Amino acid sequence: MSSKRIPRDGDDLDPGRLPRHVAMIMDGNGRWAKKRLLNRIQGHEKGADTVRAMVEACREIGIPFLTLYAFSTENWQRPKREVDALMALLIKFLENERDELQKNGIRLAAIGEVERLPGKVRRALDEVMAATAANDKLRLILALSYGGRAEIVRMARFLAEAAATGKVQAEEIDHDWVGRHLYTSDVPDPDILIRTSGEMRVSNFLLWQIAYAEFHFTPTLWPDFGKEEFYRILGDYQQRERRFGKVDTGADTA
Repeated sequence: MSSKRIPRDGDDLDPGRLPRHVAMIMDGNGRWAKKRLLNRIQGHEKGADTVRAMVEACREIGIPFLTLYAFSTENWQRPKREVDALMALLIKFLENERDELQKNGIRLAAIGEVERLPGKVRRALDEVMAATAANDKLRLILALSYGGRAEIVRMARFLAEAAATGKVQAEEIDHDWVGRHLYTSDVPDPDILIRTSGEMRVSNFLLWQIAYAEFHFTPTLWPDFGKEEFYRILGDYQQRERRFGKVDTGADTA
């Protein structure tokens, strides 16, 4: 059994081994509400508190990029009442958090088919992104109307058009070229992907970008997920050996 101390706050973590980019699939709002005989909307409202806590935690310990899977392309298929409530909750979050983001040096960004969002949501999102564009303590990236396959299809269409017009040659296309034409072109790939609620799948999230991410699945429902568990997960991350497909030079390779 490991004798290493289990982190319970940010001070217990090794600042030199923190991930640069944390990606989170926020799952379990509906089940949290059902367990308490509440409606799903109330679960989403409670989940917004966890979003604030995770943003605060990342800023406090110095993680520069946090991407949250807020609304997938598949989520448009949910009942209209729930979709409308989620959009209203997003507007409320943007309006309520704008000053806090600005005060704490947090830059808001979004990835996905944001053109599908209702006009009121797009306007609120654009306003907060513009207001926080110069902030550099943490970039909070909301994946909205996002799907990993759709992102790759978007890149493939751009590639086809570029090839057809002679703007790119076959030998120029490599991993870096593809990465530069994804939504996350100016963001490092996630070092760790965390999913709450016990589900063990990536659900079409950052399919290209998580090629070498560490995965952590927790049974905790998103509204119950807190800083202490987040720090424990980061402590586990710091004990993992990331080789990116290479062999540890100190290991027996026979």
